[in-house]
Amino acid sequence: MRGNHRRDTRPELALRRLLHGSGHRFRVDLLIEACGVKVRPDIVFTRRRVAVFIDGCFWHSCPKHGNQPNSNVGYWLPKLQRNQERDSRVTAALEAAGWKVLRIWEHEPVEEAASRVESALSNWIDARNRRRSRSGGVVNATFGRSTKP
Repeated sequence: MRGNHRRDTRPELALRRLLHGSGHRFRVDLLIEACGVKVRPDIVFTRRRVAVFIDGCFWHSCPKHGNQPNSNVGYWLPKLQRNQERDSRVTAALEAAGWKVLRIWEHEPVEEAASRVESALSNWIDARNRRRSRSGGVVNATFGRSTKP
C-alpha cells in the first residue's frame, strides 16, 4: 500500500492541468476545518468555497467499478465501509459550513470532470451577482468590492 499516494494521482493531475490551463487558480491539498472535521480536499477554490475530491474507484467503493476484494475480506470490507462513511461525514460537514462539494470518480473523463467544476464555479459567480443586484451595490472595477452608491 506504500505505492498508493494520497495526492498527485494521475486523475488529479490531469484535472488540475486542465483547470489551470483554463485560467482557474486553486489550492491543492489545503487543510480545511469545518464543523469540527479536518479534511484535505484534492482541489480547493477558497474564495468560491468549492472543494473537489477525486475519489478512487476501489478505495471509495465506486458503484460502477469498485470491486470487492477476495482475500483478507475481514480487513478490507470494514475498511472500505469506513471510507464511505468518512466521505459522507466530510461532505456533510463541508456543506453545513457553506462549501460546495464535488466528488469526482477517477474513471470520469477529465473533460467531463472539468465541466462539472466549471459549472459549480459559474453557479457561485451567478449567485454572487444576484446578491449584489438585490442589495443595490456597484462593483468597484479596481478592487472587485461591492460599494453602495
